[in-house]
Amino acid sequence: MKWSIVHVLTSFGVGGGERVALDLAIGQRARGHAVSVVSLAPAPDGVMADEFVAAGIPVGRVAKRDGIDATLVPRLVHALRERRADVVHTHNPLPLIYAVPAARLIGAAAVHTKHGYNKGSWGQALLRRGAGRLVHAFVAVSDATAKAAIAQHDAPARRLHTITNGIRLDRYTPDPDARAAVRVELGLGDAFVIGTVGRLDPAKNQAMMIRALAPQLSSQLRLVIVGDGPLRDDIHAEVARLAEPRWVVLAGRRMDVPRLMPAFDVFALSSASEGLPLVILEAMAAGLPIASTAVGGIPDVVEDGVTGVLSAVDERAFAAAVGGLVADPSRTREMGWRGRERALGRYGADRMVDAYLELYQRVAA
Repeated sequence: MKWSIVHVLTSFGVGGGERVALDLAIGQRARGHAVSVVSLAPAPDGVMADEFVAAGIPVGRVAKRDGIDATLVPRLVHALRERRADVVHTHNPLPLIYAVPAARLIGAAAVHTKHGYNKGSWGQALLRRGAGRLVHAFVAVSDATAKAAIAQHDAPARRLHTITNGIRLDRYTPDPDARAAVRVELGLGDAFVIGTVGRLDPAKNQAMMIRALAPQLSSQLRLVIVGDGPLRDDIHAEVARLAEPRWVVLAGRRMDVPRLMPAFDVFALSSASEGLPLVILEAMAAGLPIASTAVGGIPDVVEDGVTGVLSAVDERAFAAAVGGLVADPSRTREMGWRGRERALGRYGADRMVDAYLELYQRVAA
């Protein structure tokens, strides 16, 4: 059976949920389904809109107004009817709260994916829980995220499913030519490079990474931070306080992350909370060992001492974990190759797409 599938996003900004939706939409379209995407953010659209359009996925916008928007559900009903939606797939809290009721009003199957812990006010939690009782299926991206959904009473347990994220593996691969070119571009020379990619926000906790690695940084050990976000000024200030700020490269937001990855020697993540970050899977596919805090679904993916090292959310513990990788380059490279083998075997986008289509079939029935 072929469906009209509408993914509803908070915005077209760069984020894990948006990138999962993109890979799902590409895979679903390739299997013959009519797929479109709707954002709840006002104009202008974020850069991910261009990614969807380039992949042949129509995009639209039903902008939420300030505060609790009583008009948004009926406006979404109109937009979903225009698209003849059979399945409405929401990502993250705002689409859950507004688009799931709209889906039920038009008789479409309502599927939601929880990508992270989703902290918020008590009022927001109540709205999430109310909408969660309207979904036909509530998906968590990791076992840890599923446990958080249960603890937060996000949805009835009988409707809760776990589908691990996947990525388009062909985009991430070791590439000596890209490594050489990016290192020249970023002025990294022949240094050992710790790289991280992510939104600059409290959850990603890059400030802790900078403080933890500060004593180790030198001309031979560099840190590259790729990303943008609300804590941009704070991160720049944290770097400026270093004795030698030049050992840190703040690359800003980049849309060529697959090209940048091979320039790193270790991929690091210092998050305070997570669901299952796509960037971990991408780094593993690129052949990079992982140094990460053991939060969310990360310990389900990164095997400590085998494909990387895990630590508590603590500066000293994180510094020690990274330092161990720097001190033993041959072991570090072996971890990277083991991680690549695991990513190729377990975390392809096709597996994720098939799992969601099977779920759609079950809830539609």
